[in-house]
Amino acid sequence: MKKIITIALLGLLMTVLVACGGGESSNGDGSGDDSDNSGNNGEGNGEQASEEISIDFGHGSAETNVRHEAAVKFKELVEEESDGSITVNIYPNETLGSEPEMIENVSLNTLDMALAGAGIFTQYDDKIGAMNLPYLFDSYEHAWNVLDGEVGNMISEPLLDDNIRLLSFFENGMRHVTNSSQPIEEPSDLEGLTIRTPESDVSLNTLEAMGASSTPMAFGELYLALQQGTVDGQENPLANIHASNFFEVQDYVSMTGHQYGTLPLAVSDEFWQSLSSEQQTILQDAADEAGQFHREAIRDGEEELLEELKAEGMEVNTPDKAPFREATQDVVDNYAEVTSQEFMDKFLEEVEAARE
Repeated sequence: MKKIITIALLGLLMTVLVACGGGESSNGDGSGDDSDNSGNNGEGNGEQASEEISIDFGHGSAETNVRHEAAVKFKELVEEESDGSITVNIYPNETLGSEPEMIENVSLNTLDMALAGAGIFTQYDDKIGAMNLPYLFDSYEHAWNVLDGEVGNMISEPLLDDNIRLLSFFENGMRHVTNSSQPIEEPSDLEGLTIRTPESDVSLNTLEAMGASSTPMAFGELYLALQQGTVDGQENPLANIHASNFFEVQDYVSMTGHQYGTLPLAVSDEFWQSLSSEQQTILQDAADEAGQFHREAIRDGEEELLEELKAEGMEVNTPDKAPFREATQDVVDNYAEVTSQEFMDKFLEEVEAARE
């Protein structure tokens, strides 16, 4: 009897082992095992492109800003090209924190993606701040040519050391000064005025060189600060001035055009490496297309925005830029001390070559 029971138990054990073995081999058809069917080609970890992914994407502007439209464009392109397997969740209005906080969270891999002004990234590497140096570029197209060439790689690659990958350069526009005291016709008109800037040494130094007393402040705090008179004015592209209703708390906009501001789209490199090559291609293509959409929208919409700001009661003036350029030249010349002479020589060489 014991022998029969033993034989029966052995038979049951064999049945269980065969069943388990069959379960393991069935994963070879791509049903979920990531051990032997990753398709890893060295770009990403080779996860299946059909796997559903949710991306959290933060930026600091209002939904009325063309920046948000560009973010929505990116979302639509990604979700369409991935057949819905990649979902992009957009968080505008500094919902996920200030721009420095969002970029820090990208670096820590606690936020997938964020748009922020180039100056914000200087907390990780100062080379990217060169794009914000005053009066470098003749036009939007000139700046784009520089960014889309070797300079783009020069300012992006160092950020990988902090887990920040730049996918593309969206548009932040040419920066102009607003205040409620007087039109700014020459640098001396800024004396005695406190002007808010982003949390960027280049921006702070530029406004100081132009004659103002500059102070950094999170963008989300700016409207109230202008309303209460905590600061006398601020400097931003027209799209930001208009979308944030600064015309309600500022009387003058002076077209100083003192800085070009690019808007890098940053992604956590750790998150990026977790994607398959197909998923990476979808995100990269969408970033390039949405970035160019944003660039052209900012460039083409400036005249209309100016008319709308005038209609809202703002007085607009266009000063001679030569005195401002002269006043800020030391900011450019001294940036080699922040980066290196070798970098600045190459950077300025590329700026000149793109002008031709």
